[in-house]
Amino acid sequence: MSKVRVRFAPSPTGFFHIGSARTALFNWLYARHTGGTFVLRIEDTDKNRNTPEALRVLLEGMKWMGMDWDEGPDVGGDYGPYFQSQRQPIYDEYLKKLTDAGRTYKKDGAIWFKLEGERYMTYDNYLKAEVEKVKAVPIVIEDEVRGRVERAEEMDFIIVRKDGNPGFHLVNVIDDITMGITHVIRGEDHLSNTSKHVELFDALGVTPPKFAHIPLILKEEGSGKMSKRDKGALIEEYESRGFLAVAVRNYISLLGWNPKDEREKMNIDEIIERFDFPGINKGNARFDEKKLSALNAEYLRELNIESFTFLARPLLNDAGAVSEDVDEDYLQAVLTLCQPKARSLETLSELCGYFFIDDFVMDEKAGSKIAKKSDPKELLSEILPVLENIKSFDADSLKSALETHAKSKDQKIFAYFPALRFATSGQGGGPDLLPMLAVMGHERVLARINRFIG
Repeated sequence: MSKVRVRFAPSPTGFFHIGSARTALFNWLYARHTGGTFVLRIEDTDKNRNTPEALRVLLEGMKWMGMDWDEGPDVGGDYGPYFQSQRQPIYDEYLKKLTDAGRTYKKDGAIWFKLEGERYMTYDNYLKAEVEKVKAVPIVIEDEVRGRVERAEEMDFIIVRKDGNPGFHLVNVIDDITMGITHVIRGEDHLSNTSKHVELFDALGVTPPKFAHIPLILKEEGSGKMSKRDKGALIEEYESRGFLAVAVRNYISLLGWNPKDEREKMNIDEIIERFDFPGINKGNARFDEKKLSALNAEYLRELNIESFTFLARPLLNDAGAVSEDVDEDYLQAVLTLCQPKARSLETLSELCGYFFIDDFVMDEKAGSKIAKKSDPKELLSEILPVLENIKSFDADSLKSALETHAKSKDQKIFAYFPALRFATSGQGGGPDLLPMLAVMGHERVLARINRFIG
């Protein structure tokens, strides 16, 4: 195993946001690519927001996406505890080191970290220096994604809040030190924190880890960073809508990373093999649910029919399309027809609900279009006796009987298809018609045609 140690350090708030999922995934991919260790540690010091239920949402979301962790909740490890709420003695120890070194002071009830050197100022002197336009010399960060970044830390900053709880900057650095983190992979919005963290690492006499700041994920319309309130932002939403985890993971891996070719659909082993920092983009990524849906459809089409039926059944049941006692052979036959046309499991009831429900919705636009060419009731009345006399109601027998009849009327067989489809499904399109009628069965097809004719 390599010495690479990366971490995902979320605050469980009851949501697993797509940005957090992408950060977790990039860390996980890098750990798996390098043969390193993926650490999950929980920033749970906010007792008002961080509940057991919120933690459950986070852990289940990661597991659903196929991300396992080598150290952290549920699995333990040699560098725990993995909850910040249980690490206070460690923070006290390192805070004492800073205090003994003369790098802290109290002001307004909080503990501040004191920057050192001529280029730095206390908070009061910073306010005066602003008037005199004194500028701090920047810290140079050699970022694995963004290259050379210069950021100036011009004033002291708080490391322990007024309520006595250690602040984000302090615990973040101490946890990275004590857990032996070698690479910090996080969102570009954290870049403003990195100079503070480098100062703390230096003050504690520790070489900082390597930093890799990954691009932001923008809203679908491209304006601003995606937040948990935006459409399509929550991982649990995709799970409840019947998206395949493998498709969601594949798509998220491409939000800010480019394998340097035109391919988008890749299995996880190939993504792990190819994932590395040079492939991560500097520019922001834009979320596009249409692309995610298209990728999901590709994965759906590859499922064997047993797996597809297993995933589809509960969603069809929730939509009221099928009952608990639906005939399993009929369900599987229907889904075999519909699978090639399915874009998602959540829309499957719209695609094939009419197979199970006699009182289906009729597409008025499709009906009007068909009626403009010929009277569908007349056409159906004409071929009803033909259908009634078919003994083996399979696609080949249907084709043979309808072709014979069409030829006797100097017509093409396809002249009857739109009316047949509309009467039996209420739709203007769908699976291949003759296999569709064969799956529906003789009795159901004749009943629907008779009802349509009136």
